[in-house]
Amino acid sequence: MAAPCPPPPPDPQFVLRGTQSPVHALHFWEGAQAQGHPVLFSGSQSGLVHVWSLQTRRAVATLDGHGGQCVTWLQMLPQGHQLLSQGRDLKLCLWDLAEGRNAVVDSVRLESVGFCRSSILAGGQPRWMLAVPGKGGDEVQILEMPSKTSVCALKPKADAKLGMPMCLRLWQADCNPRPLLLAGYEDGSVALWDVSEQKVCSHIACHEEPVMDLDFDSQKARGISGSAGKALAVWSLDGQQALQVRGTHELTNPGIAEITIRPDRKILATAGWDHRIRVFHWRTMQPLAVLAFHSAAVQCVAFAADGLLAAGSKDQRISLWSLYPRA
Repeated sequence: MAAPCPPPPPDPQFVLRGTQSPVHALHFWEGAQAQGHPVLFSGSQSGLVHVWSLQTRRAVATLDGHGGQCVTWLQMLPQGHQLLSQGRDLKLCLWDLAEGRNAVVDSVRLESVGFCRSSILAGGQPRWMLAVPGKGGDEVQILEMPSKTSVCALKPKADAKLGMPMCLRLWQADCNPRPLLLAGYEDGSVALWDVSEQKVCSHIACHEEPVMDLDFDSQKARGISGSAGKALAVWSLDGQQALQVRGTHELTNPGIAEITIRPDRKILATAGWDHRIRVFHWRTMQPLAVLAFHSAAVQCVAFAADGLLAAGSKDQRISLWSLYPRA
């Protein structure tokens, strides 16, 4: 008997239209839940941030703070109603969204116009840390916020030849209060920085092409990176803060724009230049689904806390998927 065919991938639960521009950034805000529905932010090539109600499936507000330049990164601060947006206008805006407001209350001038998204490290404290691409092409600037005080600049040694930082992830181990930074570089490598010591703890070659994005599971001390090439790299961090490549997963087509691990650390999703969203089991890296809905490159993926997956594309659409619901 022939083996049964796997079921076809599902259709999106629904699709958001109306950005009228390619979508480059997505972020769920759980704090604004209206009757159990999180809010979704999208950042577009035209410089606008749309605020979507997932209940009405319509944009309820539009934020215009980047002078028509592409919005590349969105992040809510964990406390309060403040949103960060990064644009290709060399500006990072801080928005106050409390009580229906949508005003820019502060901004940070960026030194680099590259593709590198910023990263924050924020607990429940009023002060938080921000990593942004720095000057000189190969530098990462660390700021204490909201004072915008410079903590340090992380610059590789001259002979390292890592190229530009392409993606950043600030984090802290549960057992150690020292802030750490994972950075993916243009030469295809990933480095772990000790921010306090301003030194590279470990550095591994993961890809032959620039690292486009990475995500890190601090509970399992395990991360994943994707590049302009055809392979995903899985790597781990041991107790001595040494990175080690654990394996690679070959893709059908090259180019990963973003990787995100679901908050429950069960599955992960990738945004592909080949118009596909790919879903994997995080522990085993078993492929679970290839979602072929978009008609152009998928630029960004984001998970809500309840497991809902959003994907934004150059085709100006945002698809929402309910896959492998959380137990």
